[in-house]
Amino acid sequence: MTTASEVTEKINERAKEVGVRVRLHAAEIDGTRRIGVDEHAPVVTASVFKVPIALELAKQGAEGGLDLGERITVPPGHPTPSPYGLATFRHEITMSWYDLAILMIGISDNVATDLILDRVGKEATEKTLRDLGFEHTTVTHDCGEVLGSIGEDLGISYEDDERVLTELPIERITALRALQPEHGCATTAEEITRLLGLIWRDEAAAPAACADVRRWMDLQVWPHRLRSGFPDDGIRVSGKTGTLPSVRNEVGVVEYPDGGRYAVGIFTDAVDGRSRVPERDAFIGFAAAQAVEWLRLPEADGE
Repeated sequence: MTTASEVTEKINERAKEVGVRVRLHAAEIDGTRRIGVDEHAPVVTASVFKVPIALELAKQGAEGGLDLGERITVPPGHPTPSPYGLATFRHEITMSWYDLAILMIGISDNVATDLILDRVGKEATEKTLRDLGFEHTTVTHDCGEVLGSIGEDLGISYEDDERVLTELPIERITALRALQPEHGCATTAEEITRLLGLIWRDEAAAPAACADVRRWMDLQVWPHRLRSGFPDDGIRVSGKTGTLPSVRNEVGVVEYPDGGRYAVGIFTDAVDGRSRVPERDAFIGFAAAQAVEWLRLPEADGE
């Protein structure tokens, strides 16, 4: 019989091999089984904070506070940098709030995120999180503010390109305000999986709003982290990545053909500032698979 301790030990050993520290939580959406690694420790969300923003957008849409079909014209040259998406467009484009959310979650578009957060409001997003019982999950900054703080701390113009930081000592990177949970957008692995459970059970907002968030997360394109742990075509993975210097995160829901549904949150920070380390991305899939496979064991409700 494999115990939870054996699974977490295996995950931690692999984390050490690839050069990261991990905080993890995985939970049955329709049951009570749980497994975690430092799951109550505050962590930097990076772009994982776009999930609560998506929920707030969908919630306000369902409640009539805004029309998700309203057209927004986005001119080129928005001040928030992003390596892909609207920041790379040469000409203005018109789309709906709903479509902006697809970009925000699907490809982690920073410009789309800041447009949405400006529309729904940080205070409203925070209030929804508190009303749902989350004490540590915060959305205090938009993408432009997070990235701007990195530039301020380093005395450079930072355009969301980690390659310019790879020669810096890791101590200087980890000292960045953007990488301190107490100074910005934060959560815990346990809280974010609890939020996903509420969304998947239609308990975070009106069913129509929860369905919108689920669809947006299902449209995420990145296969290199969470999805890498579940290569079976019959397994559905909906997720949201989060990336900052030395930080690689992903949260999501794994759904099996037999109806099993599992919320997973994995947050990692690295021992160095290298920006392209594929084994660290793949570790997230490895850790998720280990945790979910244990949850699916008949004996997983005991040590």
